Amino acid sequence: MLQKTLPLRVLLLFLCVMRTAAQSTAPDHAERLPDATSAIALIPDPLAASEGQTFQPDRVADQAAAKTEREDKMRNPQNMGSSYVPLDSWVYPLFERIAAMGYIQTAYLGLRPWTRMQCARFLEEANESLRYRLGNAADDLTTRDSGSDQAVKLLAELDSEFAEEERRLDGAANAGISFDSIYVRGTNISGTPLADGYHFAQTLIDDFGRPYGQGFSGISGVTGHAEAGPFSFSFQGEYQHAPSIPAYSSSVQEAIAQADFTTPISNGTAALDRFRLLNSSVAFTFKDLQFSFGRQSEWWGPGESGPLLASDNARPLTMFQVQNVVPFHIPLLSSLLGPAQSVFFVGQLSGQNFDFNDPNLLGPGFHPQPFIHGNKISFKPTPNLEFGMGVTAIFGGPGLPFTWGEFLRSYYSHRASTVLNPAKRFSGFDISYRVPGLRKWLTVYNDSLVGDEISPIGSSRPLLNPGLYMPQVPKVPKLELRFEGMKDPFSVPPGSVYFDRRYVSGYTNDGNLIGSWIGRDGFGGQAWATYWFTPRTKLQCGYRYQEVDRAFLQGGRLTDYSLRAGTTFKRELQISAFVQYEQWMFPILSAERQANVTASLQLTVYPHWRTKN
Repeated sequence: MLQKTLPLRVLLLFLCVMRTAAQSTAPDHAERLPDATSAIALIPDPLAASEGQTFQPDRVADQAAAKTEREDKMRNPQNMGSSYVPLDSWVYPLFERIAAMGYIQTAYLGLRPWTRMQCARFLEEANESLRYRLGNAADDLTTRDSGSDQAVKLLAELDSEFAEEERRLDGAANAGISFDSIYVRGTNISGTPLADGYHFAQTLIDDFGRPYGQGFSGISGVTGHAEAGPFSFSFQGEYQHAPSIPAYSSSVQEAIAQADFTTPISNGTAALDRFRLLNSSVAFTFKDLQFSFGRQSEWWGPGESGPLLASDNARPLTMFQVQNVVPFHIPLLSSLLGPAQSVFFVGQLSGQNFDFNDPNLLGPGFHPQPFIHGNKISFKPTPNLEFGMGVTAIFGGPGLPFTWGEFLRSYYSHRASTVLNPAKRFSGFDISYRVPGLRKWLTVYNDSLVGDEISPIGSSRPLLNPGLYMPQVPKVPKLELRFEGMKDPFSVPPGSVYFDRRYVSGYTNDGNLIGSWIGRDGFGGQAWATYWFTPRTKLQCGYRYQEVDRAFLQGGRLTDYSLRAGTTFKRELQISAFVQYEQWMFPILSAERQANVTASLQLTVYPHWRTKN
């Protein structure tokens, strides 16, 4: 009996292997086939039939094949969960340089943050493109030009960061936990800073709405992420300390109330000591569509100073988000506009002080707080051209309950009446282009925004943000230059950008603008010159100018000069320093020109503690 059983087990093992191989679509999946011992263990002994069990060879083969098929689905990159890379991560400037040099053509710079798996895909593309361009010179240091040499070094640094994700693209299991970083930052401001970008200006910008004031402020936190098949999890929690902020004088409070159509309110705050979750979410991925929920920030633009529609200037929103993490094709439309990538979110604002629920003004403080949703889609007609269209809308709140009907009306209905208007909408359009003949040297771009219109294109009152980006300078490949300007439409009434007669606290979350620091009625610009000693060591000089129209709260201006430096030791310890000298003059706040100096030092430890799969 034993002699008859053994050949039958061998035959069934052969059938299992053949069926699994036939169902596998990727050649590198062969490493996941069960070994002989494991496969034989899955096959029940026919001798058990004497005990009342029926031996069914086909059923055994089906069960083994189904198990392998489930493993293949879990190891299919389309169904792999992946956490988002925080917007202030060191990897984004490196990816931008590589993309501007032409080695990455599938990255949508106007839709960030990216997932770690997206970054791994970009690296696969960049490495293949580099090998194609260099040919036999890929490993020959003497024949590579300086620009290619920079790209090789940038890719080597990024490959080290995303090595695990690149393994998963090649078939490794998507499972693991990583303790990414521990950081501490101390900031001291001598002199009087500005911290009200909605009415005047901000001394510190694009910092997730972290609090600051005259004197010492500090943060300390940890970051980490985990993946398990289609699920992913990211965490960033930090302790925040900030000094107290004195209240505006009664005359300033009155002027603000008149500009906002509210009642005077004190803006003073006591010293803060609190714990905050920042970029933390849970996500599920299926067929390259990622669903996530948590505190998240968006960066919907190609520039560096902060997109007009959605940036990290405010505290991350609590939101539900759906995003295509891989470009897709829309029938007919993509034949003209190229592959697309899109994102949708819906969340709730916090820290809104006033709401005009006609005929009553609610506040300061009211419940429920309004909601916000946003959509953006970007296209790439050519590898060198990217453009995107986005819209956000504030809706709900007192007198406008969150129903599906109200949600849909926020897309298409607009009324002149504050009572009947279902939402405050902002529309954006951005475009970037790598200039012919200067492809690896120069990228031009523009971001634009308008309120309560379908698109900034064709509008007579758009807010514009054009820019120039040079990832490298001829003869000086380690030098990076960027210039950006901003032009407000000088709207009527003054200060109407980011403002609404119903949601009078405007386009803010916890008091900070969700869009650009340029504010409600101003113009200005920024410029940076960055020298990269290595991919993780840089020195950056910066300049920022902002001027507010005199028709809005008597106007004013601000000028910043900054120096930023950072280096990393053995990929484990990063030291970053920042110094800024600022002058500002807002007559309503002070009759004399004011100045302040900001000095900041941050230490970040990357422990590289990861579970192995």
